[in-house]
Amino acid sequence: MPQPSFIGPEGSKFGLMKRALPFLVAIGLLSSCGGGTSAPAETLPTGAMVVEAVSGLRFDAAEYGPVKAGEVLIGYSNEDSIRHTLILAKDNMKVANFKLVVANKGAVDSGTVTLDAGTYEVICDVPGHGNMRAKLIVE
Repeated sequence: MPQPSFIGPEGSKFGLMKRALPFLVAIGLLSSCGGGTSAPAETLPTGAMVVEAVSGLRFDAAEYGPVKAGEVLIGYSNEDSIRHTLILAKDNMKVANFKLVVANKGAVDSGTVTLDAGTYEVICDVPGHGNMRAKLIVE
């Protein structure tokens, strides 16, 4: 079997290198064109009241607030490895049209809700997450 040689068909010492160079350049260019994502990490809005879902099927605090009545910006961050939701209830009545969902670790969601003064329950309504409850004080 013939041994590889750096001598090309024209007798050049670097014939193989001349033929391989365009191929190597093409591979280099293609490898620099992708694979990774350049999307910025999701962040919570500045000024939001932040609730975190943490491991052990619980929120990071038993009580949040006080926050001022009116439009309240709530941010929800998932520090756990499973899906969580956040709804609000007052006097056992769910606050209409408000639900935040964080599907996996590192996910965030946020929303604005109009709240009257009072005590609200912060609840994760995913089945089996019944112990994920906290209070929200609105003044």
